[in-house]
Amino acid sequence: MSNFPDFRSRAVLLAHAQHSMSFYHPRCIDPRGGMYHYFKDDGSVYDAQHRHLVSSTRFVFTYAMAYRTFNDPSYLDGLKHALRFLRETHRDPVHGGYSWLLIRRGDQAGGGCEIVDGTQHAYGQAFVLLAYAHALMAGLEEARPWIAETFELMEQSFWDAQAGLYADEASQDWRVRSSYRGQNANMHACEALLAAHQATGEARYLERAYTLAFNITQRQAERCGGLIWEHYDTDWQPDWQFNINDPANLFRPWGYQPGHFTEWAKLLLQLDARAGLLGKDLSWALPTAERLFRVAVEKGWDGEHGGLCYSIAPDLTVCDADKYFWVQAESTAAAAMLAQRTGDAFYWDWYQRLWEYSWAHFVDHEQGAWYRILDGQNRKLSDEKSPAGKVDYHTMGACYDIVAVLDGDERHG
Repeated sequence: MSNFPDFRSRAVLLAHAQHSMSFYHPRCIDPRGGMYHYFKDDGSVYDAQHRHLVSSTRFVFTYAMAYRTFNDPSYLDGLKHALRFLRETHRDPVHGGYSWLLIRRGDQAGGGCEIVDGTQHAYGQAFVLLAYAHALMAGLEEARPWIAETFELMEQSFWDAQAGLYADEASQDWRVRSSYRGQNANMHACEALLAAHQATGEARYLERAYTLAFNITQRQAERCGGLIWEHYDTDWQPDWQFNINDPANLFRPWGYQPGHFTEWAKLLLQLDARAGLLGKDLSWALPTAERLFRVAVEKGWDGEHGGLCYSIAPDLTVCDADKYFWVQAESTAAAAMLAQRTGDAFYWDWYQRLWEYSWAHFVDHEQGAWYRILDGQNRKLSDEKSPAGKVDYHTMGACYDIVAVLDGDERHG
C-alpha cells in the first residue's frame, strides 16, 4: 500500500477507531452475559465459553471510550453489559478480588460461570481499576465507590511498602503469594491510577502513580543498565533468567520489551503533564521518556522488513523478531506525545513510519481491527485475530491518545 491517509487528522484517527470497534460490536455481546473473547480474523467466535479477566476489563474500556467519543447509545448498552459481568461474575464475593479465568456452562443467563483459574493477579486488578475509572468517566456513577474499593484491595493485598511497588500474584484465598515480582503489573497499575485520578480528582491516585513511575523507571532501571527489565525476585533484584525459555509468554515475556519502553514513555508524559498537581520534581520524566523511546526504535526497529520487534536481550540485540500489534500501536501514541511535548521532528518522523508500517501490515481494512502477531517477514502466524486479552484495547486506545494530543489535552489517560 503506497497511499496513506493523513495520520495527523483527527477525523482519520476516529474513523479508524470506529472501524476497529465495528469488528467487535455488536458481535462480541453474549446475550447470556458478558462478551465473547475469542475471534478469528473473519469475526467468527472460536471459543464461546471462556471468559478472561483481561478481556472483560478491556471491553469496559473500549465501550466506555467509544460511547464518550461517538455518543452512540448502543455503546452505552454494551458498556453496561460488560460492566455488569465484571462486577457480578468475575468478582469473587467470598475471597474478594477477581477471578482470572472463567468458563460458562450451559445456556443460562446471568452468571452461569465456573472458576477455571482463581489466581489473584495485580495485573488483573489494575485493569479492574482502569475499567471502573473509565465507566465512571462515561457517566456510570455506580462505578465511583468501586474505584476506591479496588484501590484499597490492591493496597491491602499487593502493596509492598518497603519496595514502593505492587507484588504480582496470590492464590484465590490470598494465603499463598508468589515470590515473583514484575514491572508489567506496576506499569498498568500506573496507567489505571492515572485514569482513577482523571475520573475522581482524588490526589491519592496520582501520588501512587508517581511512586510507581519513579521506582520502576528510575530506581529499578538503575539496577538494569538504565533500562526497564521485566522480571525480579522478592527483593526486587533483576531475575535475568525468568522465562528465558518462554520468550513469547503472553504476560511475562523474557527480555527487554520495546513496547513497554514506549508505554512507559507515554505514561511519564501523562504524569509530567500533571506536575503542578503533584508538587514534586518531575524533571527526570521527559528525559527518561525520550531515552526509552529512542532505545526502543533504535534497537528494536527492523530495518529490512519494518516494524518494532517484540523483545531485546540484555546486550540490546533482538531476541524475538516477531511483530506484535500492541507494540506498534503504543509506540505510535508515544511518538505523537513526544512530538507534541518536545517539538522535535524526530518523533513525528517515527510517528509516520510506525503508522505506515501498521497500516500496510497490521490493519485489517476489510474486516476491521488489527492482526495480532506477524513474524519477522510480516507474515501472519495464525488466523486468531483476538485471543484472550486483546480486544484492540491498545489500538483504539492509541487512537484516542493521539486525538487527545491533537486536541491539546496532554493529561489524557
